[in-house]
Amino acid sequence: MQTTLDRYLRQLREVRQLSPQSLNAYQRDLDTFCAFLTARQIDDFASVHSQDIRALLAQRHGEGLSPRSLARLLSAIRGLFSYLIREQALPADPTAGVRPPKQGRKLPKVLDADRMQQLLDTPTCEDNPFLAARDQAMLELFYSSGLRLSELASVHCAQLDLPAGLMRVIGKGNKEREVPVGSVAREAIRAWLGERASCARPDSPWLFISQQGQPLTPRAIQLRIRRAGSTRLGQPLHPHMLRHSFASHLLESSGDLRAVQELLGHADISTTQIYTHLDFQHLAKVYDQAHPRAKRK
Repeated sequence: MQTTLDRYLRQLREVRQLSPQSLNAYQRDLDTFCAFLTARQIDDFASVHSQDIRALLAQRHGEGLSPRSLARLLSAIRGLFSYLIREQALPADPTAGVRPPKQGRKLPKVLDADRMQQLLDTPTCEDNPFLAARDQAMLELFYSSGLRLSELASVHCAQLDLPAGLMRVIGKGNKEREVPVGSVAREAIRAWLGERASCARPDSPWLFISQQGQPLTPRAIQLRIRRAGSTRLGQPLHPHMLRHSFASHLLESSGDLRAVQELLGHADISTTQIYTHLDFQHLAKVYDQAHPRAKRK
């Protein structure tokens, strides 16, 4: 089974070009699946039945795994068997008819416009000009362009066209899209480029680097964003909250769901539609507070 699994993961990496984070998630879930099969003395994927997969999901549910994680586990297993059927290694798919558990829709957390302005306009308490300029540029770019953490971490200077206010982004599945960069973000980036020159190696392509000239890791960026949330807002803050805020504020102002989908790089508009629920929450709150005969609760 391990040889087959390695071949499938190589196909995900080389053909589908999944990100390292997605590959690691697939590998963890499929390792769990294989360990479960081994414990049941099943040593061949051809011997797997739908009851085995349901038993795994039931076991993991009993161990406290969330519906979202169970659905991801089933998706990873389903992908493996789809691959085996395409390779004509199996006659039938044992995942057919196995349904993931129902998931409650979890709305993303966002900062409202006033809190976002407070975050971006509060003077930094950072004494180091290099770190202060870099962190401000990261915050502005996250919110200006709605980037994912992995996208910001991988941005090269060559992807920026500051005079035009545009940036090329390499998103999930190596799909490229072009996003706008607002005027305030461009000013912050120019200020950062001035500081960056003191530590950057001549051949370094990365926009965001450490004081040692190395590209910033996603983890390092997360920690800097968390620090900004703590010092400027007094609350937890993570990069995806800035992306969610970008999408929510843009949709609330424009009402153009398709444009927001394109800017976020969502392959499916249903992913973007969650922000319409956020917008309705805002409208319902205003209604409850302002309408003299609301009292909907």
